Amino acid sequence: EEDDRPWELDGLTSMAHSELDQHREARHYARIAAYEMPLLSQLTTPFVPPPRSRPLRFRYTTYMGEEHPAESKVVVEFKTSDLFLTVVERRKFIKLVGSRYNPQTKMVKMSCEMFEHQAQNKRYLSDLVDKLLAEARDPTDTFEDIPPDYRHHKLKPPNMKMPRSW
Repeated sequence: EEDDRPWELDGLTSMAHSELDQHREARHYARIAAYEMPLLSQLTTPFVPPPRSRPLRFRYTTYMGEEHPAESKVVVEFKTSDLFLTVVERRKFIKLVGSRYNPQTKMVKMSCEMFEHQAQNKRYLSDLVDKLLAEARDPTDTFEDIPPDYRHHKLKPPNMKMPRSW
């Protein structure tokens, strides 16, 4: 019926269709923001910091559905004071981790991207920390004859606030 009539240039171009698609998508997300997002506030829970029995903090990076070479990377950070080590064991642990220790923040930061999946990299890092702790707690050699080496760390100057009169 409608297909039998001749073309009178009254249809929409492909650019106009893409413009309409963008407009529809914007309206879709505006509806979500107006009607569905306020309902999410009912699902909130208060933040509870992790207990001292879990000192390791793992960080993951995701690229929202896109393939990225660094997507499998996992970073673990922890303070040496949270590991329940004696002073001698802590010094040995710091010497074992080497340049991964930041003497200014007293944090150890290690990363892994050897494996394809994040869970595998996390497991590797967790096992590595366990091995380092076992070695640090081993009393056969305390590394007391080796001085700590912090040459890898460049001290950052503190934030100096200048007086307003200057």
